[in-house]
Amino acid sequence: MAQQWVRLEDYRSYPPEEMLHRAAEFSEEMGRRRSVRHFADRAVPQEVIEHCLQAAASAPSGANQQPWRFVVVSDSTAKHEIRRRAEAEERAFYQSRASPEWLQALAPLGTDANKPFLETAPYLIVIFVQREGQLSDGHTFKYPYALESVGIATGILIAAIHHAGLAALTYTPSPMRFLNQVLQRPQSERPFLLLVVGYPAEDALVPDIRRKPLHEVVTFIP
Repeated sequence: MAQQWVRLEDYRSYPPEEMLHRAAEFSEEMGRRRSVRHFADRAVPQEVIEHCLQAAASAPSGANQQPWRFVVVSDSTAKHEIRRRAEAEERAFYQSRASPEWLQALAPLGTDANKPFLETAPYLIVIFVQREGQLSDGHTFKYPYALESVGIATGILIAAIHHAGLAALTYTPSPMRFLNQVLQRPQSERPFLLLVVGYPAEDALVPDIRRKPLHEVVTFIP
């Protein structure tokens, strides 16, 4: 069936001066974003999370297949089980799986197998990649560029959470397949990332680190 097309009507154009102001303002705002490991147990309205997820779900995706599934966890029992299973994997990681080089890279951050934030923060958003779709005739097919698409959506979600005034932590226990079991997700979905979301604790500390300057991460080819 031929694709239906509609006129682009929602695009907004800005004068160069306003465009520059908007770009600089957004850059400054995102420059204040930090990954937080110390969360307050303060409640967050679910509607705020819904709006952030709506922004994430607007991300471009391969063939517009939108191969993401966001599972939002606020139930204390589920969060406890996720923490229990995650910390078991973390202990194995720190004791035997991690290379000396990787442990050395993590040392300045002071991380270990204990993950209390998984229960303290009001929300855990577990992001899954849906690897397969189903055609109208029942045949399955692999989604194109599924990982890339979910990565883009995750980036938008992180930006939306920060823009709303909340803190987030990207967390990837390895392996993550236990999340399928805890959250009763099908094996066709692959855990991509766990995002811890909430208010930072009043006494929250963050590592004294710096981001690379622009000239080290960007190349302009005139």
